[in-house]
Amino acid sequence: MGGLDDIAWRLRLPWRKWRGIAEVENADEIPDLIQGRGAIVVAEDGTKKWLVFDCPCKSGHRVMLNIDSRRRPMWKLASTTPLTVAPSVDVLRPERRCHYFVRQGRIEWVPSHREDNAHV
Repeated sequence: MGGLDDIAWRLRLPWRKWRGIAEVENADEIPDLIQGRGAIVVAEDGTKKWLVFDCPCKSGHRVMLNIDSRRRPMWKLASTTPLTVAPSVDVLRPERRCHYFVRQGRIEWVPSHREDNAHV
């Protein structure tokens, strides 16, 4: 079968794009596992403070971005559905560097010029 119904169903697949899936008041409320391509906003007393998600490199590390304009460095959360964040996310770890943009729910990796920073 298929047709338009099949296409519409595929466009609604939740794992196709990164998006905000919840807002919590305290970072302690963030689950150990955030469902696929999901991000959680931590907002205390109505002030959005953190954006939290599991890194798209799939090595298991968590990313916490400050979205509170009173602190630096700070990222701007332009949209949660689909997820759009500025500037780029750049996480330097001993075993790898994860550097990417999150735009319109898609991850755009920044090309690495060093072989030891290869992404999964």
